[in-house]
Amino acid sequence: MKHILAFFLFLLSLASLSAQEHYIYCGNLIDVKSGEVLSSKTIIVKNDVIHSVEDGFIKVPSKAKLIDLRTSTVLPGLFDMHVHLESETSKDNYIKPFTMNEADVAFEAQAHAKTTLMAGFTSVRDLGGSGVNTSLRNAINKGLVVGPTVYSAGKAIATTGGHADPTNGYKADLMGNPGPEDGVINGVDEARQAVRQRYKNGADVIKITATGGVLSVAKSGQNPQFFEDEIRAIVETANDYGMITAAHAHGDEGMQRAIRAGIKTIEHGTLMSEETMELMKEYDTYYVPTITAGKSVAELAEIEGYYPALVVPKAKAIGPKIQSTFEKAYKKGVNIAFGTDAGVFKHGNNAKEFGYMVEVGMPAMEAIQSATIIPAQLLKVEASYGSIDKGKMADIIAVKANPLEDISTMTEVIFVMKHGKVVKR
Repeated sequence: MKHILAFFLFLLSLASLSAQEHYIYCGNLIDVKSGEVLSSKTIIVKNDVIHSVEDGFIKVPSKAKLIDLRTSTVLPGLFDMHVHLESETSKDNYIKPFTMNEADVAFEAQAHAKTTLMAGFTSVRDLGGSGVNTSLRNAINKGLVVGPTVYSAGKAIATTGGHADPTNGYKADLMGNPGPEDGVINGVDEARQAVRQRYKNGADVIKITATGGVLSVAKSGQNPQFFEDEIRAIVETANDYGMITAAHAHGDEGMQRAIRAGIKTIEHGTLMSEETMELMKEYDTYYVPTITAGKSVAELAEIEGYYPALVVPKAKAIGPKIQSTFEKAYKKGVNIAFGTDAGVFKHGNNAKEFGYMVEVGMPAMEAIQSATIIPAQLLKVEASYGSIDKGKMADIIAVKANPLEDISTMTEVIFVMKHGKVVKR
């Protein structure tokens, strides 16, 4: 018995030697739960968890590491609730499906994931790719590659010819007739089947394209593309599997169908009416604006040949309107969650969204909360993420200045810790 006890104590001593302990001195610390900026704090991190948050700059034990951010502002790691890590805008994007192998996509996605993490986004919701996004999530979780925590939708769900039909614009012999396995549905039964296929493929969340889109090679950017019973079947099935739902939507009718059917987040929301805003408040639906993407596509549409001819008028008409829609929705009291549609513009520029939100009236603290505690609550991970509190995962970032005084500092992240490991300093 004594030998067993001695061996157990020996194992405990080894564990204590291997434990990583960081003391982070914070000049300013943003408490997203209270909405206050706290000064002179020390965050103690043990392994991957926040052990405590202490007043003042306390003495650092000899075996611990000091991270001195006394001239900086410290925040929880950020969430972007709408990214596409598999791709990034380029003039040749529309021929890449015919020139890139799955492995090529995976290597590029790995680079985009690292860029996103270095920009301070320690968690993202990837709302549609080929399925490589789910494999990327797994590789990051295993520590094989560097990137944010990914909540993957796998392949988005569309109707035939809809915004996420992967064969839009193809010639007839390549177009074929993709079905639920490929994320293309028609009718309630196929809607349920597509959700179950996403679950089988390992998706965390479900994304549908409730209306036409800007960048798909299809005529309309705003028409409704699902019947309400189809969306309701998707939502009910997703709820059974514990997956929250998101709907790409530009047109108002498609948004209303999605909201009434129980979709949790509306992405883009460009042509949202006041009636739809009231409906979102009634159904506790969240708006993910993606202002940066709207501005980006409008700018790129001015470059001759950057987009196919069918896309250009949609980009010019819809892109510039998102910021003003966001302003109206925010002032109307619609719930807001931060999301950018990164991939439609260059990855790593996600934090520009903060500036666009503040520019039209959202207080900086609320903008930061929309990218921290609110997404954590939406994804039902608030017990572990979203704020700097004892017992939560040590996802911590720092910026040079106080973002409540200068929101542009959010684009200059100088420190990133993910799960207790320093990945940028």
